This record gives sequence, C-alpha cells and structure tokens, in this order.
Amino acid sequence: MGQRHPLTSNSALETTIDKILNNTEKDILSNIKSTLVESQQKLDDSVQKLESEYDKIISDGKKEADKIEKQIIGSSDIEARNKQLMLLEEAVAKVFSKALDQIANTDKSGDYSNLIKTLIDESTQVLGTSEITVFTSAKDRDVVQSTLSQFSGAELASDTIDCLGGIVAKSKDGAMTFDNTIDARIERLKPLIRKDIASKFGVGN
Repeated sequence: MGQRHPLTSNSALETTIDKILNNTEKDILSNIKSTLVESQQKLDDSVQKLESEYDKIISDGKKEADKIEKQIIGSSDIEARNKQLMLLEEAVAKVFSKALDQIANTDKSGDYSNLIKTLIDESTQVLGTSEITVFTSAKDRDVVQSTLSQFSGAELASDTIDCLGGIVAKSKDGAMTFDNTIDARIERLKPLIRKDIASKFGVGN
C-alpha cells in the first residue's frame, strides 16, 4: 500500500511532460503568431509612412526644380533684356550722331532765319522778357543779328558760343538764361525719342 508501480509513475510523468510541452508549444506558437501580426502591422504602417515621405520628397524636389527653372528663365530674361537695351542704346546713339552730322552740314539758308526767329521768340516767352542778350555761333551771327531787328530790347552778344545752331538767351540783369540751341533741344528730346523707339521695338524704357 502506498507504493506506486514504476511504470505507472513514468507514464504519469510522461503525460505531465507532454501536457507541459503542448502548452508551451501553444504559448510559443501563439506568441509567434501575435508577434507576426504585430510585425506585419508595423511593416504596413512603415510602408505607408515611407510612401508618404517618398511622395513628399518627390513633391519637394519638383518644387525646387520649378524654382530653379524659374530662376534660370528669369536670369535669361534679364540678360536678354539688358542686351536689347544695350543694342537699343547703341542704335539710338548712332542715329543721333548721324542726325547731328547732317544738321552740322546743312545749308543754313532759306527757312533757317525763320527757325532763329522762332527760337528767339520762344526764349523771350520762357524768360518772360524781351530784354535779352543773345549768344550764338560765329556761323549764325549774321542771321541772328538780322532777326534781332524784329525784337526790341534784344541785342547780340559780342562773344560767340560753340554749338550746331540756335541761340542762348540771357536776361540783361543776368538772372535767367535759356539754352535754346539746337544741341540743347536735341538733348531735351532724347529721352522722348529713346522711349518712342524702345516702345516700337517692344523693349520698354
């Protein structure tokens, strides 16, 4: 009584061990399955995150490329515009130079005395007085002297000036001077002429 049969004891032990092993196996498999599911979920989450980051990198890259492209185009436009303006300035300078040469070589007869009269008349209006001293070039002295007879109070200066034509009027009190030479009139017209030419060629001013 009270003694177990050796075979019975071993069998019970084996059964117990089997149960333990089975339970352990189940626990392990359950843990593995749980871990696998968790890993799969993390992987899925990571893929979504990576795809989102990938899209962001592509989007940022495209924005940067667009920005660089605009900068390149902008620089090219500015460079092209500067070249256009330089060419325009050179062309305008040549036109003015040619026009000045033609004026210098023009025969000052006929209507030129009418031009001198107009210039003197404008000068008296600008200065607000006909009490003026008129300066002109050596070449124009005779025609100016002859025209001044039509303006009482105006007199021809003894000194001459260097210019293409026209006159410089100075009030006799010396307070006011108006340069109405052809040279000065061309200089005053230059900005308007340059702007008009630039507009015609679509360059702007």
